[in-house]
Amino acid sequence: MRAVDLVIRKSLHSEVALINQVADYIINSGGKRLRPALVLLSAGVFGKVNSHHHTLAAVVEFIHTATLLHDDVVDESSMRRGRATANTLFGNAASVLVGDFVYSRAFQMMVEVQNMRVMEILSEATNIIAEGEVLQLLNINDADISDEDYLRVIHYKTAKLFEAATRLGAVVCDASAESENALAEYGMRIGTAFQLIDDVLDLSGESENIGKNLGDDIAEGKPTLPLLFAMRNGNVAQKNLIRQAIEQGGLNDISEVIQAVKETGALDYVRTIAETESKLACQAIENLPKNQHHQALIDLANFAVNRSY
Repeated sequence: MRAVDLVIRKSLHSEVALINQVADYIINSGGKRLRPALVLLSAGVFGKVNSHHHTLAAVVEFIHTATLLHDDVVDESSMRRGRATANTLFGNAASVLVGDFVYSRAFQMMVEVQNMRVMEILSEATNIIAEGEVLQLLNINDADISDEDYLRVIHYKTAKLFEAATRLGAVVCDASAESENALAEYGMRIGTAFQLIDDVLDLSGESENIGKNLGDDIAEGKPTLPLLFAMRNGNVAQKNLIRQAIEQGGLNDISEVIQAVKETGALDYVRTIAETESKLACQAIENLPKNQHHQALIDLANFAVNRSY
């Protein structure tokens, strides 16, 4: 990971001072670095971590960083990872344009690996992530979407990059198609679990721990799975309250909404789904070589659902 960090810092350098300022700020603002770690761990299962993996781990982090820069503008977010968002400090225009720079730098770095399969995986992933962003935008303030519609957004917007990260580790090691697909399923499932727990924490965590304002999704009118479950299973007053919160956005009734979500058992319901995804992720890779990297993937799947941040 130290080697990946060196690649990140070297590759983000630009002759344009503002790009350096914004890029340094977002890269230095913390984050779990899960996606680049998945590239290395997936490669390590086969005992082969090399400089190409370091480059691709940085590429995956750049794609993620670019989406964060754009997301915070779209969502009008003011806090991420416990700090002011880049758009709050530097403005929307700078955030969008530096996000474009980070994206394009990621594609420059992909070419360095000289592997068409790598290009295929990452170009498909970035396209699907963009589709997920648009799908989420269409779902804003829509209290009538199905669970399937919501999970589709998760798979596109979040889990696809996890899947790409684990797939890349296998591809650069020339692993079999069976091993590649096993790791891809693992990535997709823990990415799904990770986002589901994020949705739970948005309604039950502590701002200091989760690094953003509690109730951000409600404020933006996002119909997350805990809200959809609570709306289906609550009493008439609770259903009306949550529907209004989704359709109008804002934080006027945040305390009441959180109380309704807890009383209907929505948080436990979503946690159970996330735990199932985590278990299926571990099952997907049970036939891969057993070593410390394999164990770390199992531990990471458990962390995804047991974390408080």
